[in-house]
Amino acid sequence: MGLQEELENKRKEIRTDSYSMSVGELLSLYESKEIEIHPEFQRFFRWSQTQKTRFIESLLIGLPIPQIFVSQREDGIWDVVDGLQRLSTIYEFAGILRDENGKVLPHLTLDAADSLPSLMGKKWDDPSAPKNSLNQTQRLLIKRSKIEVAILKQESDPIAKYELFQRLNTGGSIATDQEIRNCLLIMSHREIFGWLKELSKNEAFQTCISLSDKAGQEQYDLELLLRFLFFRDMDEEALGKIPYPDVSEFITRRTIELSKDPELDYEVEKDAFNVTFKILAEQLEDNSFRKYNHQKGKFVGGFLVSAFEAVALGIGYHYKEFRDTEVDVVDRVKQLWLDKQFTSSLGGSPGGSISTRKRVQNILPIGRELFQV
Repeated sequence: MGLQEELENKRKEIRTDSYSMSVGELLSLYESKEIEIHPEFQRFFRWSQTQKTRFIESLLIGLPIPQIFVSQREDGIWDVVDGLQRLSTIYEFAGILRDENGKVLPHLTLDAADSLPSLMGKKWDDPSAPKNSLNQTQRLLIKRSKIEVAILKQESDPIAKYELFQRLNTGGSIATDQEIRNCLLIMSHREIFGWLKELSKNEAFQTCISLSDKAGQEQYDLELLLRFLFFRDMDEEALGKIPYPDVSEFITRRTIELSKDPELDYEVEKDAFNVTFKILAEQLEDNSFRKYNHQKGKFVGGFLVSAFEAVALGIGYHYKEFRDTEVDVVDRVKQLWLDKQFTSSLGGSPGGSISTRKRVQNILPIGRELFQV
């Protein structure tokens, strides 16, 4: 297939439209629950008080506002794909913004702005303090301001919504691939996201991975859970055909497809997860995924994803046998760090860099063989 044919096929998958809408219309859409801004995203997209004030100032003085992207769902409601903070700021200033539990948040109070220093302390409308409120003329200036809204129509290919979200937000406010995946799940499969979040709170799991504060804030525990879910029982043929050199891209694609996988048994996966990390927490605790230094006779360093792929996924593959048999996991983990095939797959030697796909393809069979019961 040549470039032109690929281009034409891709363009057929995407149906878009666009409108120039007033802020007043966008306020009405939110109040009637016809647009969804996903308040759960607030921890990923967070404007400062200064940024919010500057945005309201831009509306008042008539500066052009960047386009907002939305995706139309089957029920006709618009999901905000890009523009969350712009709309959240408008709704918070107008006093109608709701949190994820449906509670209306306090009105936004502005700071002084560069062009309009008198915005200091101003609210949308405060009957108890009229001097601290915008007047009717000023509120109408904002409500009549126009914002271009680009709409990804419902008949577009389902993957297009996620690609749009990923492309618009990668490298922006969101810091990690996993935070992008979280947003995708919240938009499309909130129940599954809730299931994953609850599973990730497993005390044994958190003890074993022992992540840094930064990794925890970036939701890396959820990425590890997805790795366990997607790779634990993957057959060798599928493992050899992973289409992306970067495993992170594969995990994102599988996350998008998660709810459409008829073969994924959530109860079985939960059982495998709980058994695996119960055994590891009992025998290794926070040494589960650290390097074992045979010369020093102890575990050293921090968490290693390569060790997670060998140990957690190796035990997870055989979890039924592990549940019924006592196995010295500590001894097998120590053996792992003597395995030259394993250590050569880490890509740590000069000139030894390998793709994450190749690393996973090499390491998973090693872990499965090592932890046979």
